[in-house]
Order: sequence, then structure tokens, then C-alpha cells
Amino acid sequence: MIENLLSGFSAFGDPLVWLSLIFGSLVGYLIGAIPGLGPSLGVALLIPFTYGLDPVVSIVGLVALYAAAEYGGAITAILINSPGTSAAVATAWDGYPLSQQGKAGEALLVSIVTSGIGIFISALFLLFTAVPLSEFALRFGPGEYFALALVGLSLVVGLAEGSVVKGAVAMGIGLALATVGLDTQTGTPRFAASVELFEGLPLVPVLLGLYALSEVLFLVEEGVTAKIKSAPLGGWRTWNWKGLWSLNGVVFRSSVLGYIIGIIPGAGASIASFIAYAVAKKTSKTPERFGKGSIEGVAASEAANNAAVSGAMAPLLALGIPGSPTTAVMIGALMIQGIQPGPLLFSRNPEIPYTIFASLWIGVPVMVFIGLAGARAWAHVANIPGPAIAAIVAGICLVGAYASEGTMFPVYVMTAFGILGYLLRKVRVPLAPIILALVLGEMMETNFRRALITSHGSLEIFYTSPLTVALLLTAILAFALPAVGFIRKRRRAAMAADPSV
Repeated sequence: MIENLLSGFSAFGDPLVWLSLIFGSLVGYLIGAIPGLGPSLGVALLIPFTYGLDPVVSIVGLVALYAAAEYGGAITAILINSPGTSAAVATAWDGYPLSQQGKAGEALLVSIVTSGIGIFISALFLLFTAVPLSEFALRFGPGEYFALALVGLSLVVGLAEGSVVKGAVAMGIGLALATVGLDTQTGTPRFAASVELFEGLPLVPVLLGLYALSEVLFLVEEGVTAKIKSAPLGGWRTWNWKGLWSLNGVVFRSSVLGYIIGIIPGAGASIASFIAYAVAKKTSKTPERFGKGSIEGVAASEAANNAAVSGAMAPLLALGIPGSPTTAVMIGALMIQGIQPGPLLFSRNPEIPYTIFASLWIGVPVMVFIGLAGARAWAHVANIPGPAIAAIVAGICLVGAYASEGTMFPVYVMTAFGILGYLLRKVRVPLAPIILALVLGEMMETNFRRALITSHGSLEIFYTSPLTVALLLTAILAFALPAVGFIRKRRRAAMAADPSV
């Protein structure tokens, strides 16, 4: 481990790796500071620019963008009460009241520094948990891999925002899309109306369409929004480091919570920040200040939502299962580079995971410096008119889709999925299960069929292995519990409307 970790740090002897880290951080802050965008869209937009680059250079830039976008969302949440990302909503509850009290600089300093500490602590947990998890997963057979993919999908559907039914519908759409192309065992075309679809739907245009182009359509629909004046950076130089040290308990606790919650596929940084905020309020000596300008609330939210970044990377690297919508997009970026995330990643391409570990630590001071130095600039980014942002994003989408294969076919695919993503978001169908099912669908099908071939068509292989049974039961519970909660909620609503029911 130490040898591989040193190899990961040695990758930063290449100036291109440093350039990728800095560029990813700058773009991440830009994306994170613009309300409505987010790390998933940012990573999807950056993928076309990684063509032809070394995989190490590419992944460092993508990870830096992911982390910086989670940082950047807090800046606009604090200064203009407009969270750049959903994970920064809890930050706005106390950050904006602090700004109104003339303490915007204090809130920004705490948010950015505690975000960096959250990343640093969670990266340590990532190092010491991802490797053993991948070594354990090497024992998996086709039955276990099928059950593992099913667990990933079930957790995402169960934790999807809004209706569980809509989450299941989104997963069904993703699984259906995963069947397009040539059958991997028989070579028979499936739902392939043209030769271009024989290899399946091109992942980059699908990602750009669902996430980026659909957002463009929403931006165009909203039109020019009114500009909001940001708060002055009061308290920037008056805050001392002793004040930061007094937050060490809440920061460490929130970092641990954020990492653990981030590991759960589908939970994400938003849930991590809300839970950490609630725990911080319950354990605080001054809970009455929360929601009115508590610096503890800002620290708890930011440490947790940034620690969730490392948490989401753990199942991605160790098991090949994305831990969040952003890592689902990132798994596509790795596959485009010819790298398959999962247990074999640590033996076949150890430079990838260990460089990620190194980049998380090295990137902390870089991103903290960029955040502190450019806080005012990032706040003004939120005032860019929506149509201007839409034009820029649309241009990147078109160029990126065309560059993926050098033909117009990916552009048509991107356009179609952009319209589909827009319509699905209109009816509040989540997009994350579609991407995860599209990525995991082939893994599920292939290992299911391999398991049946190994057992000569007998289903015993799925209930004779204790590990497979445990994973399948986990998947069933992950599907069933949200459904039961949904039914109970509907029943309580019906009783409230009509007591005779």
C-alpha cells in the first residue's frame, strides 16, 4: 500500500497533472457557484476534454472538479442565500444569516477550511477501507456480482428523491437502454436500428444529454433572472484560528458521518449534510443559534457534504458501483479510457486509485487557496444571466458529443436524451437511477447469464452461497422498506382527509 501510495504522489511530478488539478478546481468552483448546475453536470461537460489525455491526468481533473464543485456551492449559499448545489442548502440556513450580521467573511472562511478538512479526513478513511473492500470483492463469483449490482440499483431507487415509484420507473428505463446493442454472448443485434448502435448507446452523448442539455432547456425556459447583490465580506480578517480549532469536534464527527453516508449508493452529499447538521444541533451547547447564524451549522454541513465525495468514491473504486450520480458519470469517464472500476482495478491499474488518494490530499490546500482568494469572484458568477450560461453549456455539449466519435450520430443521440431528460425532470423522475442502471445493466445481465451457465441452468447458485443470499436480501429490503413507507404515508394522508377510512 505504501509503495503504491508513493507512486500516486509521484504522479504529481508531471506538470500536466498539476495543470489538470488546478483547471479542475477552477471549473469546479465555477460550476458549483452557479445555482442549478452541479458536480454531475460539470464532470459530464469535462469528459470530452479528456479524450487523448493520459488516464491519470484525466481522473485527477475530474476528481478535483467534483470536490471543488461541492466546495463552490457554499459560497453563493452564504453570500446571496442561493445554494449552488443541493448539498449546500443546509449551509445557507446559517451562512446567510451570518452574512446579514456582517460576518460573511467569517462564514466563508469556516466553510472553505472545514470543507478541506472534511476531504482530508475522509480521504484517510477511503485509503484504509477501499483496499480491503476490493480484496474481499475479489472472492466474488458471477452470482455475487449479479447480487451486488442489484444492491446498488435497489439502494439508488430507494433513496431517490421524490416518489419511489418514479425511481423504479427511472431504473427500468436505464435497464431497457442497457440492452441496446449486440448480445455479448450470441452477437444478435437487440433494438439496434442502425450499425452505430451495435456497440450500445454511446455513453458520453447520453450523459451530456440527460444532465447538461436538459439543464440548458430549463435555463432557456426560465429566461433572464433578476440579479442578487451579494453581502459584503465582513469579518474576513477578524476571525482567528482559535475559533476554527474550537470546531474540531463537530468537524471530525461530521466528516465521519459524511464519509459513511457517502458510501451508500444514492445517499449523496445532500443527505450527509442534512444528517450532520441535525446531529450538530442536537449535540451543540447552543442549539438555539442554529438557523439564526450558527458557525457550527456551517462547519457541520460543509465538512459532511465534502467528506461524502470520498465516501462516494469507495464503492466506485472497490466494487465498480457508483456511490453518487457524479461518480456514475465518472465511471463512464474511466470506461472511455479503457479502465474498468472494481476489485481488479487495484491490481491491474493501481496508479488510478492511488493517484486519486494522493490528489484528494494534495488538492485540499490548492482548492482552499483558490476558494479563499476568489470568493468574491465566485459569488458574482451566480449573477451571470441564464441564457448566457445556456449558450455556453449548449456549445460545449455539441462540441463534446461530436468529438466523441467524429460524426453527427452522437449529436443526434445527445439531442434525443436532452429532450428525454427535460421531460423526465418536468414530471420529477430522477435521472440518477437511469445512469446507474445504464452502467450496471450490462454487469447484471452478463453475470446473471454466467451464473446460470456455471450452474447448468439451475437457480441454486443464487441461494446456496451465503454471501449471495445476504446481498439479495439487502436488495429486497432496500426495495421494500421505501415502498412500505410510501404506502403508510399514503394511508395516513387518506385518514387525515377522511377519518372514516
